[in-house]
Amino acid sequence: MIGIDTSFLVAWAVPEHPQHRECRALAAETAQRGGTFGLTAGILAEFVHVVTDPRRFAHPLDMERAMALAGFWAAAAEVVHLPHGPEVTALWLDWLNHHRLGRKRLLDTLIAATWYHAGIQEVFTLNPADFNIFDAFTFRPQPSGSP
Repeated sequence: MIGIDTSFLVAWAVPEHPQHRECRALAAETAQRGGTFGLTAGILAEFVHVVTDPRRFAHPLDMERAMALAGFWAAAAEVVHLPHGPEVTALWLDWLNHHRLGRKRLLDTLIAATWYHAGIQEVFTLNPADFNIFDAFTFRPQPSGSP
């Protein structure tokens, strides 16, 4: 299973994103070979927030389109919805304390703890720096100036 980060979904969804085609191709190739994607509701919420933000894109998605794409991912047969049980919460708190992370790293750390607990080792993200500190994942694709 491959973890899907918000940055990857944003590039996949927004045609003006410089890595749009690359992320579309990588997702399609992975699905065609039978791969599965680990996704959380928090990532979908963040996705909708980002793709509808006119400060980030010249042509942001409207809310209806953003929700339709979130629904597409939520219902996809290739997607496994990852739970946030007590084990994830314990790991999240441990990593926050161990790495001395502050409030701006809360969500990334929760996402990383969720992936880790699900056994995910590969993550599709354009922001590997958000997760490098946990020394638990490999990343694709390589970032190239994402907004």
